[in-house]
Amino acid sequence: MKKQAHVVISGRVQGVWYRASTKNQAQMLGLKGWVRNLKNGNVEAVFEGDEEIIDKMISWCHQGPPHASVKKVLVAFSAFTGEFCEFSIMN
Repeated sequence: MKKQAHVVISGRVQGVWYRASTKNQAQMLGLKGWVRNLKNGNVEAVFEGDEEIIDKMISWCHQGPPHASVKKVLVAFSAFTGEFCEFSIMN
């Protein structure tokens, strides 16, 4: 079953290649959506794809790249929209 997940990651997640690593991981898993830095120091992402693949991506978000220190991952699920044609880094 396909779905969408809106994710906010907090901790030391900016300046540690979190967005680029998220993009690489999402593309490797075949997910669509985007990732961006927030002004408050968090990272926000939207993932669309198969439910079990999104669950793998969310598990990865709890650790992130080697220099990240993730404190919290908030997830909100919603219906699949099919609005994304790729996974990108937003500014």
